Amino acid sequence: MPDTPSHSPEHSELSEMDVRVRALESLLAEKGYVDPAALDRIVEAHEREIGPHIGARIVARAWVDPAFKQRLLADATAAARSLGHVSRVGSHLIAVENTPSVHNLVVCTLCSCYPWEVLGLPPVWYKSAPYRSRAVIDPRGVLAEFGLTLPPETAIRVWDSTAETRFLVVPMRPAGTEGWSEDRLAALVTRDSMVGTGLPKSPAEAA
Repeated sequence: MPDTPSHSPEHSELSEMDVRVRALESLLAEKGYVDPAALDRIVEAHEREIGPHIGARIVARAWVDPAFKQRLLADATAAARSLGHVSRVGSHLIAVENTPSVHNLVVCTLCSCYPWEVLGLPPVWYKSAPYRSRAVIDPRGVLAEFGLTLPPETAIRVWDSTAETRFLVVPMRPAGTEGWSEDRLAALVTRDSMVGTGLPKSPAEAA
């Protein structure tokens, strides 16, 4: 008899988790619990309409357009809307700017409120109890654990998100990016830099 092709995860181009997710999706669709078209729409929304690439473009625009940055810091919800990003949950977005003297860090001490429409789904560590508690009482120590050591003279300001108010950190523009386009600059902006637990990539890191 000819060998039967193996469809196990280790012989598939899909990861084991992808295989499990697809199997669960197929089962739920067969039983009529979910609409495959609706699932496709959700996936498409996460890939194109929401996620950290949206926040990165907002930050990049602020880096190259001083007038937009002022609007962003004055009313981030309206500024984001001017770029076509409309909140579906009605949350009030506030942008806070990092400077050489002040570094901003965002946390949600009660649960996991997060500006998902501009940053995507929150990472696991953001929802964890240790981060939610220690970010407030020992922000410098928490940042050090993320690999971010700030000068002693840099003050750390912690912002507590709520169901009504979400925060977006505008990190400092990396040196050596003069004359860069918005697209190139957006590629330097990381999710963690917009939460405050990291910095944007340097030109060397991006290369």
